[in-house]
Amino acid sequence: MSNNIKVITVIGTRPEAIKMVPVVQALRQTQGVETLLCNTAQHRHMVDPILHLFGLQADIDLDLMKENQTLPEITASILLSMDKVLRETKPDWVLVQGDTSTVMAAALAAFYNGVRVGHVEAGLRSYDKWAPFPEEINRKIAGAVADLHFAPTQQARENLIREAIPAEICHVTGNTVIDALHQTAAMPFTPETSVLKDIPFDKKEIITVTAHRRENHGKPLESICAALLQIAQEFDDRVHIVYPVHPNPAVRNTVHTLLDGRQNISLIAPLDYLEMVQLLKRSKIVLTDSGGLQEEAPGLGIPVLVLREVTERPEGIQSGNVRLVGTDNERIFRQVSSLLNDPADWERMARAANPYGDGNAAGRIVSLILNYKEQ
Repeated sequence: MSNNIKVITVIGTRPEAIKMVPVVQALRQTQGVETLLCNTAQHRHMVDPILHLFGLQADIDLDLMKENQTLPEITASILLSMDKVLRETKPDWVLVQGDTSTVMAAALAAFYNGVRVGHVEAGLRSYDKWAPFPEEINRKIAGAVADLHFAPTQQARENLIREAIPAEICHVTGNTVIDALHQTAAMPFTPETSVLKDIPFDKKEIITVTAHRRENHGKPLESICAALLQIAQEFDDRVHIVYPVHPNPAVRNTVHTLLDGRQNISLIAPLDYLEMVQLLKRSKIVLTDSGGLQEEAPGLGIPVLVLREVTERPEGIQSGNVRLVGTDNERIFRQVSSLLNDPADWERMARAANPYGDGNAAGRIVSLILNYKEQ
């Protein structure tokens, strides 16, 4: 075992930052490991607040975010920039997390430079290359070049082994989002002095909504908004909907056009992570097409209805924490109505055991890197 190694952890989006923070912290607490944090800034304004919350700063900032850039443009710029970083820094490992363009391009750049790749949150599969798009293909490409796979669950590990990836490099670590969630939930917070000060937590049941994925742009998002409007009208005296709206114009324009002005719907700017965790803690139900919230909300005992037709996180469905409801407005309305009107239905989801780990995933990941032996 050798622990005289150099590791670059790469992030570019908010979910990556949240889930990599515990890994960076664990690496920096390990003697003999030089750790460099590289931010592609694929989503600049959403990553910086996460690093600030946890007292971290990028050692390498590629500053690649440009307005309305296409997937080929961001992929090419990350690949070229990471190639330069790797040739200059010569790390032993590159760690990537999840399934973004940053993950795929950084993993490919590492492979081209002969640098070992560790894939955090490996093995997620929907088995539909178009949903989620482009994430399903991004994570498969990253998985194809990875030297160590850190699967959040046993099912994710089995997905990898079915793809003929050697079992000895596929490890179940738990999901690092639970590590980050536990840290954040314990942080001091006063709603009255935050952007959540106008949310009627003590008077109404809160439904938190996030919907922004590319495959939901257009008619699916319009259908989701129709369901939210119906929920707001039907449960006017009982429910308040909080929707942090993604800045993408395709999302923002649709949501504000259809939902602006409704008294019991708050359309707010994206929350920082601390505020989001505190909002989740105070929510009755979460509606989301996000991946991370399918893991975080169950960690807080909040039922999740997923606004997608397929999910690469089936463990939450199997445990009972999560239900797939798609984007049909009538189906969304029926499921929300059931959870609001049937306390036993809500309890079944809220009390189900969270399948995503114990909050010690980052330590396991670092240990596996330190004990890695060339296959």
